[in-house]
Amino acid sequence: MPVQKVNDSSDLDAKVPSHLQRTSITSLTMTSEPSHRCVKATVVHKGPVISCAQKDGIKMLRAEIKEEDPLQRTAEHTSINVIFFGTLAKDFSQSARQGDVVLLADFTIKKSPSFLRDKLHPCQLEMDGQDACVYVCPSAAPSHGPSSSEAKYTYVPLNDLKPKTVVNVYGVVTFFKQPFPSKGSDYCSTLKITDQSDVKVGCNIFSKKLEDHPVIFRVGDIIRLHRFKTDMFRDSMSLLNTFGWSTVTFDGTIDSPVVPRTSSKSFHFGESDIRTVEELRQWAANQSWISKDLTVSLSLVKPGMYFDLTCQLLAKAVMDSRCILLKVWDGTKCQHPLLKVAVASDALEGESTVAKDRMNLTANVLVYDNHLEVARDLKPGTFLQLYNLHALLQRAPDQQPDQPDHLSFHLHGGTSYGRGLRSLPVESPALQSLKSVLEKHVDLDEYDEVNDGTLLEIWYTPPEAVVLPNDEETEADTGPSYTVLTCEHNTRRLTLARVKRSTPPLSCHVRARVKKYKPQQLYQCLKLFCSNCKTMEDVPDDSAVAKVFRESAKDNQACDEQWAATSSASSREPGRTISMHISRDMVGESSHMQLIFVEGTTLDEICVLSRDYKNLVPVRSVNGRMTLMDLTAPFLFSGDKRCYGCKQCSVNTFQNPVFTGVETWDEQAVAKALGVQLMQYRLLIQFELEDQTDTLEAVLWENAEKFFHVSAVDASGSQDLQDKIQTVMDTIQPPDSSLEERPLLDLCLSVYTVKDNDRNKVCYQITNTEIKEE
Repeated sequence: MPVQKVNDSSDLDAKVPSHLQRTSITSLTMTSEPSHRCVKATVVHKGPVISCAQKDGIKMLRAEIKEEDPLQRTAEHTSINVIFFGTLAKDFSQSARQGDVVLLADFTIKKSPSFLRDKLHPCQLEMDGQDACVYVCPSAAPSHGPSSSEAKYTYVPLNDLKPKTVVNVYGVVTFFKQPFPSKGSDYCSTLKITDQSDVKVGCNIFSKKLEDHPVIFRVGDIIRLHRFKTDMFRDSMSLLNTFGWSTVTFDGTIDSPVVPRTSSKSFHFGESDIRTVEELRQWAANQSWISKDLTVSLSLVKPGMYFDLTCQLLAKAVMDSRCILLKVWDGTKCQHPLLKVAVASDALEGESTVAKDRMNLTANVLVYDNHLEVARDLKPGTFLQLYNLHALLQRAPDQQPDQPDHLSFHLHGGTSYGRGLRSLPVESPALQSLKSVLEKHVDLDEYDEVNDGTLLEIWYTPPEAVVLPNDEETEADTGPSYTVLTCEHNTRRLTLARVKRSTPPLSCHVRARVKKYKPQQLYQCLKLFCSNCKTMEDVPDDSAVAKVFRESAKDNQACDEQWAATSSASSREPGRTISMHISRDMVGESSHMQLIFVEGTTLDEICVLSRDYKNLVPVRSVNGRMTLMDLTAPFLFSGDKRCYGCKQCSVNTFQNPVFTGVETWDEQAVAKALGVQLMQYRLLIQFELEDQTDTLEAVLWENAEKFFHVSAVDASGSQDLQDKIQTVMDTIQPPDSSLEERPLLDLCLSVYTVKDNDRNKVCYQITNTEIKEE
């Protein structure tokens, strides 16, 4: 049996075969010779047995072991991950448990893929051979039954934390951010906790699944963290989740039920946990910082405040791609008149709010940017907690000078100061006071059933449909238009002067002519856009791309990959060889099904090759291993199309390429196989529009392809399509023409705000508009 048990630690040393030489974990490196060596350590964590897809479904188990040698206590990397495969995984799962001392022999040493995340040893041990064996010395049996949490977990006070250890802790939340997308593929939660020691510790949690993140509603909640790694960051102790981590949170209100909040289906929770939560509640209630709860009611909101709001969602509407309107209330009446945001009745999801609006009970919250993902999934009737909501005074459309400004509410983009929103469960103790207030207004619901068509028409008529003096069309604005509108907005056309006076966000119709546009060189309007990090950049010109190819081909030594079949050809330059590599799995397939890696070529040469081969990936050799070129160059040539990757978001690795199971190699499939974040081609043009009342700058961006009836990615490789765009531009602004000679354009404009150096900037974008097809 590859896993053998011994009675105690002394027997462990005595029964180890003499040919095995013990080595320390800290001395292990990638170049260490593992033959006839063994390591002795304590099991810190043991994971479940799972199937490994990369090894044809073979069973595997991951464990963490830690060396307990007193001489190594101050050394780094005393803990290491161990991967057991096959029968060893099953036997180890049945024979070993947390706290047991184990001795591992005849292992292999591999690079740890999780080193940067878990901060354990940079190597990992793999037990996957006939000679691999494990000796297990059981730890002392616990004094309580197996279901007792006291028998399984020890909790460390925050002032006793030591760096480079894996711990379990309890704490009171003093600050938190809702999960937000990290630069990688995970979501990140950030929080700070404290306990009776009054020491504050930061904590970062990374996980791909939102439901795995801690469910924190407010400062003062209690949280339990299991298997978190301690480390020093900027001279302060911090915690980071490691393998097998888990969290459980509790409401921090004294005398409220001790109900765990977690997505885990199995977790330990006993009497000692209840006592710990209640002790932390009592202690936190007497702390000065706990009284600084930023949650206030609408009746107490003042202009300029940043505050948290507990409320109920009545209705919502999508304003545009950057903004969603949430109509909420908390049953209290704001002291300032509230800004009414114009929304078409058919665009509103949820109940009518007419009666509540008239009584100044409805707050219109505009949600932006990274918070849209959560806002889209909200259902009317849901209870919400909004964090770091901003109250601003704004002038309503058509507001008289002697009238007071109206109060608006904005949930700006970003996560600073914990900014965000989340839904609250109906049974949450935090909702008790809110529900009692809302019940006092139950009679309002019957008044919301308004049957007076005139009232509804007035109430839901967007402000932009109201025509002010000097805002009506003039005779000069009449005549045929070169464009058509594709939206369903039933609003009267506005002048540009009227649009510039309106309060964003809104959508409206205008009729104007193009005074000028940029860039004048239309090839510069083609951009590369990363949907992950929102980076936008110019398409590199051929001279920059050719330079990357020349540098990569210089002194290049052909790489040798076991997974690839290679053929070579001489280039026109003496001493330079062109190598073409293809996965052995693809040999024999048609050229359109193959993915070919080309090495040692120039830009001109790969462009010639791309006429005969559909998918060419330019590569270079580094220390004999294949890697992509600098992503200034395309990572894929597909006929006339060139595909670029984002430098910030791409992994760019050939460590373990997988080329099987793909039916069609398009740019998405190639990017995924190579670890590249594919950049999208976009068209971007800025127009200066002019009518009889004013001028206005608007961008054509998200709607550009529909506007020109041209795909940006197709235009990148087609001179005919580029000429089509130029023809359109020459039509709407003929060379050497006066403004009056240019055609009228009916345009749908989206008006919105963006942050610019901490100030709100009003922007205009052309949407839902197309050039008339002849």
